[in-house]
Amino acid sequence: MHRDDLADFLRRSRGRLTPGEVGLVEGPRRRTPGLRREEVAALAGMSADYYMRLEQARSTQPSVQMLAALTRALRLTIDERDHLYLLAGHRPPEGARAGEYLRPSLLYLLDRLDSVPVQVLSDLGDLLAQNDMAQALFGCVCTVAPENRNIVLRWFTEPDVRGYFAPEEHEEQARQLVADLRATVTRRGDDVASRELVTRLRTASTEFTALWDRHEVAVRRSHPYRIMHPELGVIELDCEVLATPAADQRLRVFTPTPGGSEALDMLRLLGPRHRHGAAATTPAERPAGTPQA
Repeated sequence: MHRDDLADFLRRSRGRLTPGEVGLVEGPRRRTPGLRREEVAALAGMSADYYMRLEQARSTQPSVQMLAALTRALRLTIDERDHLYLLAGHRPPEGARAGEYLRPSLLYLLDRLDSVPVQVLSDLGDLLAQNDMAQALFGCVCTVAPENRNIVLRWFTEPDVRGYFAPEEHEEQARQLVADLRATVTRRGDDVASRELVTRLRTASTEFTALWDRHEVAVRRSHPYRIMHPELGVIELDCEVLATPAADQRLRVFTPTPGGSEALDMLRLLGPRHRHGAAATTPAERPAGTPQA
């Protein structure tokens, strides 16, 4: 908890508000701009004495419920709210989720990055979209039911998926998938979607259950891949996992290792039609799945 900075931020946030902005009458006896301490306390539903101690940097650590009330009372933006939580020594709330909805700007970016494979995944591992290069690399799974288009689920329930990776890497790949999923489930607060996925995986795979019970946690932000491509052989790539405006979506960009751009050039020539005899899809029709993890 950063008491001095927290006190300063509260004072300045209070000073930036006018009574009219929060539904209060300004009155004739107000001499300074902004809200009074007791007004902020009343709006937040806390005692004026405790709020005064917050602004004087001599309070105990406020709870997350109190911070949420102060966020509303002071009309803080999302960025300001996150700053308030961090100053108070708490993790900020998770941002808004998009589910399966893909922002038009994200689809635009997906198509403009046409020289490298790119995918959009949910934080639970559901593949929501991929460009033609990704389809040429991993194939199209248009026949897979939407509820099965999850890279963790397919890794542990469909043996053919592992054929895209060298056998000596299967164990580490499985561990990384489970450790990343464990981090996501905790971050989501064990919500219905994550709970259902974990239950389904535990029911379907003893291997997953054993790894899950180890309680390993490791968020996958970047990692190397050695893809066993049926036409081009081994392709070595680096994968960067980038955040998107939605809290539950990630952009995965696969780039060649130094000196390995030739493989992607060949992949571009093959194209998505070559792999499965299917026409390339538009963003709206793009398959939401892939056989790799």
